[in-house]
Amino acid sequence: MVAGMPLAMTLGAMGKTPTPMVTAMTLSRNGSAITLSQELWANGVRNAADLEKTVNTDLDKTYTLGVVHPASMQNLLLRYWLAASGIEPDKDVRLIVIPPDEMVDFIQERKVDGYCVSEPWNTCAVEQNLGFIMLPTSDIWQGHVDKILGVTENWSQQYPQTHLSLVKSLLAACEYCDDIRNESEIISLISQPQYIGDHHVNLRSELLESYQTNYHRHSQTSHQFYLHQANYPNRHEMLWILTQLARWGFIAFPKNWVEIIDRVCRPDIFGVAAREVGILDIGREESIQLFDGKTFNPSQPLEYLTGLAIKSQVRVEEALV
Repeated sequence: MVAGMPLAMTLGAMGKTPTPMVTAMTLSRNGSAITLSQELWANGVRNAADLEKTVNTDLDKTYTLGVVHPASMQNLLLRYWLAASGIEPDKDVRLIVIPPDEMVDFIQERKVDGYCVSEPWNTCAVEQNLGFIMLPTSDIWQGHVDKILGVTENWSQQYPQTHLSLVKSLLAACEYCDDIRNESEIISLISQPQYIGDHHVNLRSELLESYQTNYHRHSQTSHQFYLHQANYPNRHEMLWILTQLARWGFIAFPKNWVEIIDRVCRPDIFGVAAREVGILDIGREESIQLFDGKTFNPSQPLEYLTGLAIKSQVRVEEALV
């Protein structure tokens, strides 16, 4: 599931009934991009400053951008990029949720002026001369979490060994996906009609720029599935996501955020699985710093949140889960 969904479901985002969830594994990192329409290119948009100028001078039009889910990293990173560029995501533009495989149709039919989505839907727009890639999301946050394994807390407690076996199986699958010797087979599998269909040619685009290290892809802008402790469920990353969900009003920031993060993000389960298959059970050591130079301090998440210039009205409440 998308990275923010376990927190959103646990806290009952947007008025939904809370469903406690846990995540014990990250499945992928990077792999998405912001694509804008050819009309914006024709109007001289080449960077964020150009887009901000266009949005705030063309008052006769409301520019619309697509995202895959409110709790997705595509939504949170797009919003972060827009806000850092002086564009208020809920005032200056309109954001709508679109299934990934419909993104290209929406931009072709001029229902949206751009979107943030995983591959191959960015390259599809480029290949069809419908849009241009403004930037990969790895340029906003290199190595950002993308998809995660999420299960209900009740299921995890009821079937702990099954959960552990699932994590171990997915670790093997992620390692297989990051081995360049398996690329053709994997592309063949996901190109079946029930997945992405005949768009497989776009998976070999320049957006998947990489270089090889011991038969594995060292990710630059591409999806990363296994290398460099990619699978570790990082509590600091989950906490950053929590600040962004609160930043845009999807949830109230919980006063008991330590309890919430500890309950949702479960590196202890990952650690048992990792040790049983003989891999490192530690995560990445680098701090979280996005493209604008701001460094996230996980010891002071509320101060970080309230210090962001563009945001919705921030609510702070005790989370009763």
